[in-house]
Amino acid sequence: MLTPREALSPDALAMLQVIARTGSFAAAARAMNVVPSALTYRVRQIEDALDVLLFDRSSRQARLTEAGAELLREGGRLLADIDAVANRVKRVATGWEAQLTIAVDGLINRLTVMELCEAFFAMNPPTRLKLRDEVLSGTLEALTSGQADLALAGMGVEGASTAGLQRENIGEIGFVFAVAPHHPLAREPEPLSDEVIRQHRAVAIADSNPRGTGITTGLLPGQDVFTVGSVEAKVDAHVRGIGAGFLMSCLAQPYIDSGRLVAKAVARTERKVQVSYVWLTRDRSEPGRALQWWLEQLKRPVTRRALLGDRPGIGL
Repeated sequence: MLTPREALSPDALAMLQVIARTGSFAAAARAMNVVPSALTYRVRQIEDALDVLLFDRSSRQARLTEAGAELLREGGRLLADIDAVANRVKRVATGWEAQLTIAVDGLINRLTVMELCEAFFAMNPPTRLKLRDEVLSGTLEALTSGQADLALAGMGVEGASTAGLQRENIGEIGFVFAVAPHHPLAREPEPLSDEVIRQHRAVAIADSNPRGTGITTGLLPGQDVFTVGSVEAKVDAHVRGIGAGFLMSCLAQPYIDSGRLVAKAVARTERKVQVSYVWLTRDRSEPGRALQWWLEQLKRPVTRRALLGDRPGIGL
């Protein structure tokens, strides 16, 4: 006797669909150009393997039992998945990657990234897309550890020109020292010295790199630190007056304009961060078609400005 796995072949599932659609074994046999007895025998084999009745034979019509209806529902999904896999394999053979993983630094404008994803999927590519939210050195670490194919990174990309990686600059992001109006530093005379700032809690974003100590920026020795997991949480902490520190100018400006944050001049050098995109070259001379598409988009000046937060999106 056949096992359930042997009995439920794609051909068998397709045969059951024809019987259910035509309403009788005889009609299905004519449609499939086989004799009715052969069709009946194959159905019996499936029923024996599953130990269920798939069709009610009490009348001339081939009516599905509840078990038969459930099998056709699930079988239909399986057949659709098989067709999808076959199509994906065929298209991947033309140069598309099976999956493209992009590590995105917390500094990058997420709306722009999602607009790029939307445009990518509009081409109906066979490539699955995966985004990884990373912070500081964790972005490049995802790339060098093989967990990502492309990184949109801020800090820690200085050595990205070696070890099979390619790097292109996107531009600079400016920062402003911002505090809540009710925070003690809001009343201090400008420019704020490091000694004055050191007396108050800083808000920092945790480095997502699972290896080593990671990167810290803008912190002073001996300063109390409140560590959060995202840019959004850092902004919230500033607005609540929990701590102080540097925020991206484009992100802080709406809060400054509305009076929920106050920008303070500081004595130290103005802080800017160079943002880049980095990708793996691997052993092949040309990147896959999915990565090629992303690299082409990242060359566009309008895309680069949008990724840096100069405008809400790129209008693809």
